[in-house]
Amino acid sequence: MAKYLEVLTPQNCQVIFIDQQPQMAFCVQSIDRQTLKNNVVGLAKAAKVFGIPTTITTVESESFSGFTYPELLAVFPENRILERSSMNSWDDQNVRDALGKNAANGRRKIVAAGLWTEVCNTTFALSCLHDTDYEIYMVADASGGTSADAHKFAMDRMVQAGAVPMTWQQVILEWQRDWARRETYDTVMAIVQEHSGAYGMGVDYAYTHVHKAPERVKHGERIGPNPAK
Repeated sequence: MAKYLEVLTPQNCQVIFIDQQPQMAFCVQSIDRQTLKNNVVGLAKAAKVFGIPTTITTVESESFSGFTYPELLAVFPENRILERSSMNSWDDQNVRDALGKNAANGRRKIVAAGLWTEVCNTTFALSCLHDTDYEIYMVADASGGTSADAHKFAMDRMVQAGAVPMTWQQVILEWQRDWARRETYDTVMAIVQEHSGAYGMGVDYAYTHVHKAPERVKHGERIGPNPAK
């Protein structure tokens, strides 16, 4: 369909984080959990940089799931947290209203990341696609399942229903699109350096050793070598 040929832009997207909570993360086996949180926070920072409306929703925070990662909340300290009882975010009217408000402003592409892939992500995606003309872009590496198979087959099911699989780095670079866009260049590079692993390390190396930029952190004096006698 033609709509899936459109790239993601800061103007046509909104983001939803679903149940990025510690008890949910404890059971994740499809991805290293520290990597998962790194990717979630990287995606959140990207959404913040590009001014993309972001919904954060949680399930049973007090009784079971715990509170949203503080690193995620720190990116959006002003956001309301939409608490639910249903595992399916689409069952909650506050979530529908938040997404609907943004969709009414042309943001019909929903970039989603949540736990678990096979439950909360899948039920939300299927229900939302069934009931609306929104598009779902599921960020696979900012989501996690209770096993590698659970995550894979849930992603497969969502793709069969029309959801588009993404990675968080793919999303941020699609939003940036052109390195000539200087208004976001430096901040995007800072996110890459902190959250993009080998890519970020390469950026640090290129800045300091190729372009002779100063190191990005202050540190103590570098001394030596001093061969032992």
